[in-house]
Amino acid sequence: MTTVDQQRVRRTRTGLIAHDPARAMPGYTLFAPMFGDGTVYLIDMRGEVAHTWRMPYRPGLYGHLLENGHLLYGGKLMEDLERFEAWARFKGGAVLEADWRGRVLWEVRHPDHHHDARKLRNGHVLLLCLRPVPEALHGRIRGGLPGTEARGGTIYGDYLVEMTTAGRVVWEWRSWEHLDIAAAVITPQDRREEWTHGNTVAELPDGDLVVGFRNISTVAIVDRETGGIRWTLGGPPLAQQHDPRPLPNGNLTIFDNGAHRVDQPAPYSRVIEVEPGSGAIVWEYRDQSLFDFFSPYISGAQRLPNGNTLICEGCDGRLFEVTPDGQVVWEYVSPYFFPEPGRPGLNNWVFRAFRYGPEAIEAARRG
Repeated sequence: MTTVDQQRVRRTRTGLIAHDPARAMPGYTLFAPMFGDGTVYLIDMRGEVAHTWRMPYRPGLYGHLLENGHLLYGGKLMEDLERFEAWARFKGGAVLEADWRGRVLWEVRHPDHHHDARKLRNGHVLLLCLRPVPEALHGRIRGGLPGTEARGGTIYGDYLVEMTTAGRVVWEWRSWEHLDIAAAVITPQDRREEWTHGNTVAELPDGDLVVGFRNISTVAIVDRETGGIRWTLGGPPLAQQHDPRPLPNGNLTIFDNGAHRVDQPAPYSRVIEVEPGSGAIVWEYRDQSLFDFFSPYISGAQRLPNGNTLICEGCDGRLFEVTPDGQVVWEYVSPYFFPEPGRPGLNNWVFRAFRYGPEAIEAARRG
């Protein structure tokens, strides 16, 4: 008797799905299963594992290669997981740099760290963190499901911490001191335990920072010197977006998840390229079948040197490359599934994925 696999994605197909060598960018794709054991995978264009790193912590939530070829990795410390309902899913706690062999070169820890961290050009580390918003502001925070605050009526908000690789804090920025609270309204279907729910922080070429806040469907550019916000994009057009990523032309790519859209009745995902300032969408990818590309959580996109875009459809563990005119030229579905209590269940979620050319990987091996 044949037993039917009850996991839909795994039952359908995993591993390499499609590859057009003439149009796909050659190289290697890096990803860490979000609820995995700390193994980071580097696969070739055939979907075969070319290298792995075994990190000392589960992902919190991903890793990527630095310009020096080392791996920058966020790890999840398995403590304080009961802070509020969703904390166990996206908590971090540790950020480290490891060489090709997995040797840890430095590590910093912070109990409030979650989702994202970046190594800055000055050699410091920028961490996305959260802590309770001052109680005096609770009455001004609008939206969300009534009565869903964390224990004691607490509402958490995001803040940024810059520290040295030795762990010394040198700068801090708090969202509640700079965001327009009246305009930053929680999506009606989300819980009020979190106001902003940041998921991304990145450094711009001029040193300013771009931050993405999911629960208020907002991407903001923060002036590094003053802390003021010099540009925002909200919803619409955005809906619970992830991974605003700077491009060399000054624009941003954004994975617009599309859950709880306020300007469309149907949920669907897309990747857009936005021109800051004007807010104009200058490029967009969505599937020709409305519901065939949709990830309500996580996910991201990377513009590749050949002009194509690598997309991580996170909740299906689907990684695929599209041309500027939206043609899929490479596709892979993660075969690594893990059981996780609560809403994720048995899943192959991937928070983000990255493509690197052969020369970058060869340099990483030598380094």
